[in-house]
Amino acid sequence: MTHATTDPTETVETDAGPARITWHPAKKPRLVLAASHGAGGGIEARDLRALAAALPAHGVSVALVEQPWRVAGKKLAPAPKTLDTGWRGVWPALAAPGLPVISGGRSAGARVACRTAAELGAHAVLALSFPLHPPGKPEKSRADELLGAGVPTLVVQGGNDPFGRPEEFPEVPEETYDLVGIPHGDHGFAVPKRAEITQERALEMITESVAEWTRSLG
Repeated sequence: MTHATTDPTETVETDAGPARITWHPAKKPRLVLAASHGAGGGIEARDLRALAAALPAHGVSVALVEQPWRVAGKKLAPAPKTLDTGWRGVWPALAAPGLPVISGGRSAGARVACRTAAELGAHAVLALSFPLHPPGKPEKSRADELLGAGVPTLVVQGGNDPFGRPEEFPEVPEETYDLVGIPHGDHGFAVPKRAEITQERALEMITESVAEWTRSLG
C-alpha cells in the first residue's frame, strides 16, 4: 500500500461517474474499512471523521468514499440502484491493498454496504446510523437489507435516532449482527448539551466499539 501522506486521495471511474477515495492509512494495516456517507451529507460527518482519525492506530486503514453524486456537486442522492453501482465501481480500488475489506457507511451508505456485501466479498459490514425505517413510519422496515448482509455486521445506532432507535431493531440470533447504542445520539450522533455524556464521549464510544469489533475480525 503506497498511499502515503503525499497523495491520500484518488479518483475512481465508475459506471455512475467518478467517485473519490480519501485514504487514512495504518502503518501496519491488517484490514481496510471502506466507509461512505449518507444521502444528506459527505465524508465530513463526525462519525466518519472520528473513525478515520482513530482506527489507523489499531491496524485498520480507513478509506472514506465519496459517491459520484457528491463528487459531481449534486444536492440529492440518486436511487439505491445507482448508489450500489457507484460502490461496486469503487470496490477494486478498495481491495487493491490486498487486505480484507470491511464494507461500511452511514445511513444510505450503510444500506449500500449491506445490499452489496455478499456479492463483493466483503469481510464484514459496519452500519452506522442504519435507517431502519423512514422517520415516523416504522411499518416501512428495511430490516431485510440488514439481515441479508450475510457477513459479520456491526450496527452503531444513536439512542434517539428517528430512523430507528436501538430497541426497534429485530431480535435475531447473535451471530446475525451486533448492535451498539450511543445514548442520546441522533441520526448524526449529535447529543444534546443536557445529556449525561459529552459529544466527545459519544464519538469515543463509537471509535472504541468499532476498534474492539475489528479485533474480533482478525
